[in-house]
Amino acid sequence: MTAAIAVDFDAALGDTEPLWRAWLEDARRRYRVELDDDPDEAALDEAIGNWRPLLERFAEDHARVYLRPDPVANAQLRLLAASGARVGAFTDAPEPLARVAAAHLGVASRLEALEAGPGALERLLATLGPDAELVQSLDAV
Repeated sequence: MTAAIAVDFDAALGDTEPLWRAWLEDARRRYRVELDDDPDEAALDEAIGNWRPLLERFAEDHARVYLRPDPVANAQLRLLAASGARVGAFTDAPEPLARVAAAHLGVASRLEALEAGPGALERLLATLGPDAELVQSLDAV
């Protein structure tokens, strides 16, 4: 058994991309701002100063439409935790969305760490250690 596992959140637990795209579309319309298809945090800060709580609220309201809990993935996470493995997940999604997605999918309490946004994998590996096994499917663990 690997002592540490870095899980690709979007590939193994739930794809956050459709929810992120829906929020961007809603934000453009609702706040009448122009945003790139994949804006960075600085662009969001400039266009919508309080975008983090707005994204979090949107994600809470719409997660059930875009994300479905996977009982097999949740069972695998329970087994990994029971075996003593350190499990973390990473995603390119912004932190408020990632946190809501993890809670909605029922995996937040099974993760030692959740890193989000640019550089998430590198930060997670710094937490779990460079020897952490990178997985894109919990079936492979």
